[in-house]
Amino acid sequence: MNESKSSTQEPSRERFDVVVVGAGQAGLAIGRLLARPGRRFAILEAAGAIGAAWRDRWDSLVLFTSRRYDALPDLPFPGDPDGYPTRDEVVRYLEQYAATFELPVQVDAAVRSLTAEGDTFFLELDDRRVEADQVVVATGPFQAPNVPAVAAGLAPEVFQTHSAGYRRPDDLPKGAVVVVGGGNTGFQIAKELSATHEVHLAIGSRQKPLPQRLLGRDLFWWLTKLGLLEKTVDSRLGRRARDRDMLIGSTPRELRRRYGVDLKPRLVGASGRTLTFADGSELDADAVVWATGYRPDHSWIRLPVHAPEGGVVHRRGVTEVPGLYFLGLSWQHTRGSALLGWVKDDAAFIADRIQAFAEARLAPAPDTSTADAAAAPQAAGATQGA
Repeated sequence: MNESKSSTQEPSRERFDVVVVGAGQAGLAIGRLLARPGRRFAILEAAGAIGAAWRDRWDSLVLFTSRRYDALPDLPFPGDPDGYPTRDEVVRYLEQYAATFELPVQVDAAVRSLTAEGDTFFLELDDRRVEADQVVVATGPFQAPNVPAVAAGLAPEVFQTHSAGYRRPDDLPKGAVVVVGGGNTGFQIAKELSATHEVHLAIGSRQKPLPQRLLGRDLFWWLTKLGLLEKTVDSRLGRRARDRDMLIGSTPRELRRRYGVDLKPRLVGASGRTLTFADGSELDADAVVWATGYRPDHSWIRLPVHAPEGGVVHRRGVTEVPGLYFLGLSWQHTRGSALLGWVKDDAAFIADRIQAFAEARLAPAPDTSTADAAAAPQAAGATQGA
């Protein structure tokens, strides 16, 4: 009897003022700013732990921003301010952040769809439906690994992994490894692999290398002092820079001379074990690491926010769907929008919009009866005068 009853019950429902989707740096930052008396909010995380995107990076990852610039609101990043934190330090910091401010994070809470009806958003989870007045999508820029179509031409015996699945050199077979992608990720992985493998790095687009430190100062000290990190996506500099990432602390010359990595131009084809490059050269590979970035995946959002070319339509994270926001996107507003230490600026902006939205809903409707009574004689007088 009880079993039959439970099997036919509708999924349980929960109601919140605000729901944040994602418990990475963006979700935790906005969570800290949302906390105020009387407000009910929740942070839903699909993975089994906070900071899943960081946990999924390779073991030896080191940030190119120093600890001085890696803090979220109201909690300094521990350790030497001029040093550069590792992946595990970032994970511990995010865990500490959530615990310090007692943020209401629910793990293993994957949102399968987001819809809206009237003034209410509906978030469907595997075991329940969650309702909210407002929603912040804080799933960040690292969503679906982007693997080029040419990967399908490689033979099954060629080991392949995206950088999202790469952990350490021992996971790769011995022999020639081709790292595809000339950004910070590709350079860091190529350097690490060079100690144990024959490594080739295929660079599809040229990036201007910048030193980690300049005249004894961290690069981001200079970028901050010069105001370059405050340039918005709509500025002339922002429009030029948004499609060009910064290569920090690495140069092609260093990679060749110090690490013995062979540099190749853009990868254009693959067949069997053979990779073909833009200059017509070919190379047989035993393994390929695709350091080719990520693509957005907001297919679970069933609301009119999708851009024709991919991504979402927003203005500094504010969409045309009232009460729906994004946070932590690359170049959401500035170069720092997706960086650990700068996401707080956009988070503060979104938190203000959330508060204004809530206040507008609570405001009493204007009393039009007096205005209507006063307007009636005026209208009659106008008619008489005419």
